Amino acid sequence: MSMYITCLDLEGVLVPEIWIAFAEASGIPELKRTTRDEPDYDKLMKYRIAILKEHGLGLKEIQETIARIDPMPGAKEFLDELRSCCQVIILSDTFTQFAGPLMKKLGMPTIFCNTLEVAENGEIVGYKMRVEKSKYTTVKALQSIGFETIASGDSHNDLGMIRASKAGFLFKSTDSIKAENPDLPAFEEYGDLLAAIKKAMD
Repeated sequence: MSMYITCLDLEGVLVPEIWIAFAEASGIPELKRTTRDEPDYDKLMKYRIAILKEHGLGLKEIQETIARIDPMPGAKEFLDELRSCCQVIILSDTFTQFAGPLMKKLGMPTIFCNTLEVAENGEIVGYKMRVEKSKYTTVKALQSIGFETIASGDSHNDLGMIRASKAGFLFKSTDSIKAENPDLPAFEEYGDLLAAIKKAMD
């Protein structure tokens, strides 16, 4: 009997993309870039931090937008059902300061993510990755302590954990990522993803 842990991406999979929501709320289209568009996360974050500074926006403004974001329709029910049959960890490149309110709306699942460096005045000055290539590294670490992993996500930064797992699936991904990874099963509906995860555990 294998012990399984399902590792899920957060943004684009369970909740809408936080930066896209903030780009719309603040009227700054440049902030719509995500890991789907820019695979180099460090480059992406430095770009975002520079734009925030330029517009005088900080953590408080982003958190006000996050307070209004709801999980995708069906996400909480999917997560509840999945957690009733196996352990689930959300592996995200988002930040603890962003994730908190969203985790409450999802029933407080476990999340491993990164941390923002915030100045006294609320300005976001930098960020700290929990570990290099965090999703892939975490999946390998879980395997090293006796777990089989199943992984699903939508972006470039999810491919490492998806390919390193016993079973891996793209979920609500882009046409280009699906085309570049024709061997990976791709799903759009939670019911289909749930069925595939359960089947992989059989």
